[in-house]
Formats: sequence, structure tokens, C-alpha cells
Amino acid sequence: MPGGRRPRVRSGNQPRPAPAMEPSGRGAWAHSRAALDRLEELLRCSRWHTFYLLKPICTYFTSNIFGLRPVDYADNENMKSLLLLPEKNESSSTRHYSVPNTGQRRDGPLVLIGSGLSSEQQKMLSELAAILKAKKCAEFDNTVTHVIVPGDTVQSTLKCMLGILNGCWILKFEWVKACLQRKACEQEEKYEIPEGPHRSRLNKEQLLPKLFDGCYFYFGGTFKHHPKDNLIKLVTAAGGQVLSRKPKPDSDVTQTINTVAYHARPDSDQRFCTQYIIYEDLSNHHPKRVRQGKVWMAPSSWFIDCVMSFELLPLDS
Repeated sequence: MPGGRRPRVRSGNQPRPAPAMEPSGRGAWAHSRAALDRLEELLRCSRWHTFYLLKPICTYFTSNIFGLRPVDYADNENMKSLLLLPEKNESSSTRHYSVPNTGQRRDGPLVLIGSGLSSEQQKMLSELAAILKAKKCAEFDNTVTHVIVPGDTVQSTLKCMLGILNGCWILKFEWVKACLQRKACEQEEKYEIPEGPHRSRLNKEQLLPKLFDGCYFYFGGTFKHHPKDNLIKLVTAAGGQVLSRKPKPDSDVTQTINTVAYHARPDSDQRFCTQYIIYEDLSNHHPKRVRQGKVWMAPSSWFIDCVMSFELLPLDS
């Protein structure tokens, strides 16, 4: 520059000094420090961990895709002993699905479908749909919320089984009569088909994995009682996957898969079986039995029973 003068820099280009990360005194940072100290104290507290691990969504018998339970992640004996305590007055068949009963229906519109109903019952169901401003379906889809059956037991129809796997209300026809009499929607709990449908609905409310989560199925041969296309629909609705090729039990690739079947009983070797070869047990041809590691053979009747009861039922040795 002429005369040796230093260039003038506009004030807008001058960098501002970096602010102190932690101002002294009792400023805003004091509140932040107190909040962080409190958070650290809570995270160190074993009761804090135990409380959340014992919530219904993550109970002591629940396992992840690798077969590990909350107790396997416990970092001390005290926490491990708490996680191993079974819930009081609760049987092994129902504890997996125990949630507080709020008596509230799901949000959204009612979508009704009948299964096995007579023409007169179908007419009454249509009348109820008009009164409740609900939709009545002829074919099952993912919007269905209520499946109505004529009697006190659920039938192994495709509509009923899809309703179970999707966590729908499976109700006796008495519910339709009660609603028509009051011209309003009755509480469903009193008319719900017990066991499998009830377990499935609670499983959905808890946002737990579907019935065949972690399972693969290969359907070999012909199927007459339940067509193969229907069986494939059931696998898809239950969160499973269909194999196009028959799994090889002696394959290293097959046997090194480290996932487990979520709904298998935790004390059973079936929890490590992920691939099933399904055959039609009502036919005269029975293929050679396979039960090796992660590949098991099972009859189609077992598959249907699992769907109806919403359980991964044990297989005979």
C-alpha cells in the first residue's frame, strides 16, 4: 500500500471473538449443568433401568432377533435377579400378551366383514354398518377392523385367519344383535372369541412382531384342504417369508443364520428353527422327515393350528 499504510478492514469482515463455552457466575449455563447432572444421576440408577426393562413391551421372556433377552444385557446380579422374576398370577400361555385393559377401541372408522354368515345374518350386518356409518367389506383387506362369525368358535376360513393375523376383533354374531338393539356400538370385549384371536389383538396393541416373524416357509407338493395360494397369503400376513427353493439342512449358509423365531417358546430348541418345509398331511404322500438345526419339516395342519391359536406350537419329535 502507498505510504506503508495498513489496509482498512470493514468491521463486518472482522471475526467476532469466540464466546466462552461456560460463562462464569449463575447464568443460563448453571441451569444446564444442573439438568445434565440430574440426567446423569438417573441414568446411573439401576431402578431406572429396571423400570423400563420391565415394561410390558420388553418383558423378561422377550427375545430379540438374536435370541437374547433383557436379562442377557443386565450388567449386575441385582438387575438380573429382578428381570428373572415372573409376573404374579400369570400363566405361561398368557403372560406374553398381558396388557392393561383400557376398554377403548382403536381410532379410525369401523370396517366390518362377515365369515360364514347366513344371508339373514349378512343382511343384519349391513343394517348395522348403516347405523354405525361403518364400511362393510365382501373381501378381506388390511382396513378390516371387525370380523363377525356366526357361533362361539372361530372357523378356519381365510377371512377369519387373516383377521386373526392382522389383530382384528373376532366377534360373535351376538355383538351385531346387541348393537342393533341399542342402535350404537357395543363394547367388543364381551363378545370377543377367546384364546387365539384375543392373543393376536393384544399382540398388535403392544406393537410386538407378527406371528411368523423370523420364519421362512417352503411349501412342497400339492395342497387341497387349504390351497397353496391361501397359505402364502397367511405367511405374508403373519410377517413370515416364502422360500422358492427347498432349504438344504446340511448347508452351512442355512445353519449359520443367527436370527430366531420371535414367538417360539424361549425354553424350546424351536426358537432357533427359522425354516420350515410344509407338506400336506392329508395326502397319501409323506416326504422324508427333516429335523436338523434350523430346518424342520411340519404338516400343513400344524401351520393352520398355529394361525388359529396365534402361537408357534411345538412340533412332535
